[in-house]
Amino acid sequence: MPQVLKAAEKDGVMVKFIGEYTVKLDDKGRLVLPSAFKSVMPAGEDMKFVLKKDIYENCLEMYTYAEWERQSEEVKSKLNPFNRKHSTFWREYMRNRAVVEPDSKIGRITIPKQLLESIGVRKEVVFAGNDYKIELWAKESYEASSISGEEYAALAEMISEIE
Repeated sequence: MPQVLKAAEKDGVMVKFIGEYTVKLDDKGRLVLPSAFKSVMPAGEDMKFVLKKDIYENCLEMYTYAEWERQSEEVKSKLNPFNRKHSTFWREYMRNRAVVEPDSKIGRITIPKQLLESIGVRKEVVFAGNDYKIELWAKESYEASSISGEEYAALAEMISEIE
């Protein structure tokens, strides 16, 4: 059974998401946030998330609002607002984002239709914990994205040689 862990961070609690859960889209286009992910949210904190399309993969990335703020501030700190390319980058960085909050009863979230369509969701979505974020994949795309054990070992070798 997949586990979800919390790791302490210097100025608060950083949520760690681990595990894969397949969820069906309901008739109104809503998804139920897996209870394992809900259970690791810090007590008393708003369960608010930011969704965006991944740059490299055909999936959505879902961050806690606090993690989104942290990452956005880090990115923004590297930009000069009076540099045209930086300004264009920031505008694109902020484009097609959505803030979602699970309802209090079941934990259903409504994801904008255009975001779900952008990753090819038909009926089933895989919520894949990826450390500080959750990836949302169309089930078929998630299954197709898996690499072989040999490919994984080669990547591990290559990465271990980088220093």
